[in-house]
Amino acid sequence: MSVFSMKKLALAAALASATLITGLGSQLAMAAAPLAKTSAPGYFRLMVGSLEVTAINDGTVELPVDKLLANPEPKTNAALANSFLKAPLETSVNAYLINNGEKLILIDAGAGALFGPTLGKFVANLRASGYEPAQIDDIYITHLHSDHIGGLVSNNALVFPNAVVHVDQKDSDFWLSKANLDKAPADAKSFYTNAVAMLTPYKAAKKFTPFNQKSQLTAGIKAISTSGHTAGHSVYEVESQGQKLWLIGDLIHVAAVQLDHPEITIAFDSDQKKAAAERDRIFTQAAKEGILVGAAHIQFPGLGHLRKEGNSYEWIPVNFTQLR
Repeated sequence: MSVFSMKKLALAAALASATLITGLGSQLAMAAAPLAKTSAPGYFRLMVGSLEVTAINDGTVELPVDKLLANPEPKTNAALANSFLKAPLETSVNAYLINNGEKLILIDAGAGALFGPTLGKFVANLRASGYEPAQIDDIYITHLHSDHIGGLVSNNALVFPNAVVHVDQKDSDFWLSKANLDKAPADAKSFYTNAVAMLTPYKAAKKFTPFNQKSQLTAGIKAISTSGHTAGHSVYEVESQGQKLWLIGDLIHVAAVQLDHPEITIAFDSDQKKAAAERDRIFTQAAKEGILVGAAHIQFPGLGHLRKEGNSYEWIPVNFTQLR
């Protein structure tokens, strides 16, 4: 074959290759997918001794924390910026499920439909985690604010038909009081009406049992009174084989601000001074004893340890784990 013929063949091969690459590029562009805009199901599982604990996310809600926290706006905004955050702050709403081998015990129930479409994901995430609402035996509520009880009822029906709901008697007396509802400011009345709406169906079914701090709850779980955020706010201690988990409800709302400044309170605290004191008391003990903490509003899964540094705290999130 002549040199001229060989050059012609090489040129033809190059042209064919270029055409193929162009065609493939066109096909690849045509195959581009729309943005999925969804995350993995919101559950995370670990063991506390022999107890299986599943953190379940109800979704997130944007909170104007620069307006809600009891301190000047610039201070809050600076603290948020230091953590690469800003107001309004996308805030997790977390609940926790404990399986002790005999019972399924839920701590808080999410917001349900009370706060719009970004919340109310609890049941879907519960099912994704391998459990059904009808399997839950007991529900312990940290306090009766709407984002902790809104998931109890849907369309006037019990979401958890076989569960008994428990809450500190002081919180029950306060939020279910007609007298308190009548004298509450207009912008606070929904706290009372939502509590009545969520608990009345369980009361009618004889599945609502308030407790006092001397009551025996269930094996491995006890209540610790931390009134301040509400009249009967409770932390739940989960203990097994020498390991402890404290499920602290609303002792903290904005970690980026309140860990450095635990004295800062939020508008939702009924007794601002006592709420700050209880946060410092519980955080100090958790840090001293190395107790695992689960928080309703620290970013999901809201599980970690606290380390005290002077008058402030450092949050150390749990290490990701896959149970075997």
